[in-house]
Amino acid sequence: MAEKTIMLCCAAGMSTSLLVSKMQASAKEQGLDYEIFATAASDADQQLATKKIDVVLLGPQVRYLEAGFKNKLEGTNIPLAVIDMTAYGMMNGPKVLQQAIDLMK
Repeated sequence: MAEKTIMLCCAAGMSTSLLVSKMQASAKEQGLDYEIFATAASDADQQLATKKIDVVLLGPQVRYLEAGFKNKLEGTNIPLAVIDMTAYGMMNGPKVLQQAIDLMK
């Protein structure tokens, strides 16, 4: 089982798949045992109910869901943030991974 689990949410779970791959490569380079996966925002409740999630990152295209996610995560100690738009656009896996690590501190 991974030490930490990072969930990325986007509109359909597809646009973040390349970013997830780059984040996984960066985590491996740093010797981090992290599970990093993407899911559609519509499937987020199922993932939160069945997995131990340590941080949730929203794709910039679903930032309008942030308030709803804050309500869902209230009282769970699971940090939430919208992925930096520039890092997302550039598919900068190391930078987004660092954003997740910073949120978990």
